[in-house]
Amino acid sequence: MVETPIHLASTSNSTGKTRNNGEQLNGSASMEEEKQQVIDGGAVQPAPSVCTTCAKGHACQAVISRTREMRALIDAKKPHQVQAVFEHLADEGHRPSLVTYTTLLSAVTSQRTFEAIPSLLADIDAAGLHPDSIFFNALINAFVEAGRMGEATSTFWKMSRHHPGCRPTISTFNTLIKGFGLAGRPEESQRIFDMMAGGAGDVVAASTVRPNLTTYNILVKAWCDHRRLEEAWGVVGRMRARGVEPDVVTYNTVASAYAKNDETWRAEELVVEMMRARLRTSDRTWGIIVGGYCREGRLEEALRCVRQMKEAGVLPNVIVFNTLLKGFLDANDMAAVDDVLGLMEQFGIKPDIVTYSHQLNAFSSLGHMAKCNKVFDRMVEAGVEPDPQVYSILAKGYVRAQQPGKAEELLQRMCRIGVRPNVVTFTTVISGWCSVADMDNATKVYRKMRDAGVRPNLRTFETLIWGYSEQKQPWKAQEVLQMMQEAGVRPKQSTHSLVADAWKAVGLTENGNRALGSPDDRLRRNANDDNEADHGSEDNDDDDKLQRLGRTNEEAKSDHPSHSSFLQVTSALGTGKAGRFASTSPLQRSCQLRMRSSGFCRNLWQKQGRLYSQGVSSFKIMVFLG
Repeated sequence: MVETPIHLASTSNSTGKTRNNGEQLNGSASMEEEKQQVIDGGAVQPAPSVCTTCAKGHACQAVISRTREMRALIDAKKPHQVQAVFEHLADEGHRPSLVTYTTLLSAVTSQRTFEAIPSLLADIDAAGLHPDSIFFNALINAFVEAGRMGEATSTFWKMSRHHPGCRPTISTFNTLIKGFGLAGRPEESQRIFDMMAGGAGDVVAASTVRPNLTTYNILVKAWCDHRRLEEAWGVVGRMRARGVEPDVVTYNTVASAYAKNDETWRAEELVVEMMRARLRTSDRTWGIIVGGYCREGRLEEALRCVRQMKEAGVLPNVIVFNTLLKGFLDANDMAAVDDVLGLMEQFGIKPDIVTYSHQLNAFSSLGHMAKCNKVFDRMVEAGVEPDPQVYSILAKGYVRAQQPGKAEELLQRMCRIGVRPNVVTFTTVISGWCSVADMDNATKVYRKMRDAGVRPNLRTFETLIWGYSEQKQPWKAQEVLQMMQEAGVRPKQSTHSLVADAWKAVGLTENGNRALGSPDDRLRRNANDDNEADHGSEDNDDDDKLQRLGRTNEEAKSDHPSHSSFLQVTSALGTGKAGRFASTSPLQRSCQLRMRSSGFCRNLWQKQGRLYSQGVSSFKIMVFLG
């Protein structure tokens, strides 16, 4: 592993004097206490007085209490509320501690609002706080989650070589090994492991830091995720040689790799090996096997395994049943579907929203809305609350049944019960009107979407372009490109091709060629599209993380010589994008939406649904469905 060089700029401390890298910050009271705030009326009022305990460099009880509250919010899956608690501390004149900032960093990571990291680090620097091992580990983890392995490794080397009191811990190494595995670089994961185990001979690997069971399992997963089973088994051999026995997680990881490689029979053989090792299989183990057989189309084998779980003393959970149910639904075997539902009842497993969504999706795909509504009614009677995904599935069904009016009625129904329509729901309704050649209603729904503060994505606009193309209105399709620019959505080469096809369909080939652009234009667009595919733009990331029809339950888990230098490792993160929302509209008010203005949570409103398309052709019925 090669260290990424970091070029550090000088910064200014709170007294206004320039401080070069290596100087420590003074944590005493500063000009912050003398700052004045301008309020809306133009009047000036003094900033709140600083807590005397905080001014002495100690964390007062209020800071400790609020930090615990922030951690509790993260644990309760409410990281978007953490920023407000943090800001309230400053409003009361308190100074957050390093633990407080570390907790805030965890919240940022949970929300994936990584663009906030540079300002967070600047605040730590200005407060004169010295990062410790726990903070560095949290920072490295943030970079790993952001896919920024260059910054992660840079932080690692800074921590290791320039902060003697912040030696890497087992967590540091495990996070880096995991990160390189996620980045598709298992060889780098192996190098980190070798460094940790002493094989690389680097001074960073302190003799007290040795791989544990978690380390081995992370490395096994890094190899398995890329179907490098031979290397994965090699790691298992090494761990046994060092007296570390594989556990259920180890076997499940290897079993999952076999199942993804269409070798589920090998995954099932591991059950026997686990029994020999006196390890009890888990519902996760059997879920992997059942899912593998379902993907291979061997549904009877999958059903056999579910029945066999009882003999193994493992109760099938709802995830296992949902996997099996979807397999039979995809095979259109309704008799077997009824058997699975009966088996769930026999085992005392209550259907969840995924169970109902699978059934709704199967019927809506065929336009069988009577059956869809029966399933929906059963879901409501069972006390399962429909979410935007469910309504998007219903909307898709009405579109398939050529009833876009009923699909649009769902938008109002959602607002009445306080469920916020997402980009999938709106785009599905738009596609419905496009499919019946009613572009007036399609654009009306688009305006409702913007008024509701829902950000359209690429598929929304390509659906509109296709609709105008079907209506032989290429000039309207061309105008959609301007709408995209206003919405901040960049067209892809496929978008320009749809516009070109619209012109060519009415015999204006020259206009179509002009819409396609020059060969250089097309090459540049393709290069940009490929770059987005490799690195992921925010719009693509939103689209890929939209609630999908094939949903899963997981969707429903000393001396500090260079104190200021750690700030500079975030320079590449300062260009994050945040969504913008329209002003309050009647639809917003009817839905009783409360949108926070905080930058930390703004992006979360955008990450909502998934669009699906079938028959992607500009001259065939193309429906972008949720």
